[in-house]
Parts: sequence; structure tokens; C-alpha cells
Amino acid sequence: MSDNSDKSFPTDLKYTKDHEWAKVTGSEMTVGITSFAVEQLGDVTLVSFDVKVGDTITAGKGFGTIESVKTLSDLYAPVSGKVAALNGELDAKPELVNEDCFGKAWMIKITLDDGKAGDALLDAAAYAAHVKAAG
Repeated sequence: MSDNSDKSFPTDLKYTKDHEWAKVTGSEMTVGITSFAVEQLGDVTLVSFDVKVGDTITAGKGFGTIESVKTLSDLYAPVSGKVAALNGELDAKPELVNEDCFGKAWMIKITLDDGKAGDALLDAAAYAAHVKAAG
């Protein structure tokens, strides 16, 4: 039986210290929030985007917010680039974040400025250590 970090944090993804996950496919990065973030938020009631497809976003800057029964949190871009897609399904079904945070509830797709993911991203083991230290 593997430890909980393998189950909670897929090893094929990268992570941010802001509890977002990132998957790079070619020159595009798909971003969502982690199971730890979902656990902290509770039942998600609203996902709101402050950007639209085609907008340029900057690493570390907010691209939207996520609201739950407990709190309102900002969503941050892990890299700079252009917004390639937003998950419109979250408008009608914000609960997807609670149901499938690493799959159907992706939030944004970003075309990377230089075609590379940033160095600030953590692997699953480093992210698990970050969560443990924060917890």
C-alpha cells in the first residue's frame, strides 16, 4: 500500500505553493487546485475567472477566485503566457472541484510564453512535504 502522498498528489503533475496543480502538454499548461486546497475550502459554490481566452497573464498574478461555504480564495497563474482556455463547465457545476479536482475541474489552460514551465513548480514529493509543513 502506498503512502497518502501518492494517492493525494499524482506524480505526473507539478504543484505550486499556492496549492494548485499544473500539467504541461507541449507548450500548454493546464492548471487546477489540489485535493489539499479542496479539503481546506470545503464545498465549492462558485469559480470566477477575471481573464478571458486570449488575455496575457503573468506568473504569480491572480486569474480568478474560488468561493466555498468557508471562504473566498484567489487563484494564481503559476506561469506567464496567454489564456488558451477556461473551464466553462465550472460556471454551472462548481461542485466538480469537490468531485474531481485533478480531472474534470481543471480551471485554466495557458500557452506558455517560452514553451517551458517555470522552475518554481514542485514535484509531488516536494509538494507533499510543503503540505505537511503547512499542516
